[in-house]
Amino acid sequence: MDFLARREHSFFELQRKLSDKFPEVDTSDLFEVLDALRAEGLQSDERFTEAFVRYRSNRGFAFHHILRDLESRRVSSNLIGQHLFEDDECWEVMAVNLLERKLGENQHIEFASKQHQKLLRLLESRGFPHQVSRKAVEKFL
Repeated sequence: MDFLARREHSFFELQRKLSDKFPEVDTSDLFEVLDALRAEGLQSDERFTEAFVRYRSNRGFAFHHILRDLESRRVSSNLIGQHLFEDDECWEVMAVNLLERKLGENQHIEFASKQHQKLLRLLESRGFPHQVSRKAVEKFL
């Protein structure tokens, strides 16, 4: 309960944390407890996915980065598909805002310059789709 009081957790995440904290507990007993938490509505992968997507996107991360994080937490692809959209228009707005903060006063860059490549790498490392990264950087050329 202490873990769930702090933030939402995926089923897998909670199972891993509890088995690390209580290694002496049998796996079947652990799954019974987790199933009871899920049945009572205290643990929900859907709530976790919704909160996680909102939190990570507010922190400046985009589709591919969030997708990898959710997959590593073993959230079902069905739930991911309900809450995370690659063609969402907000990704381009987020990318442009990120570039505006990074560039500051210098709002113009040269095509194929080191700075141009650096900004593309930044956006792709944050998980922005390639076309979104390219469109956002083109606004500053």
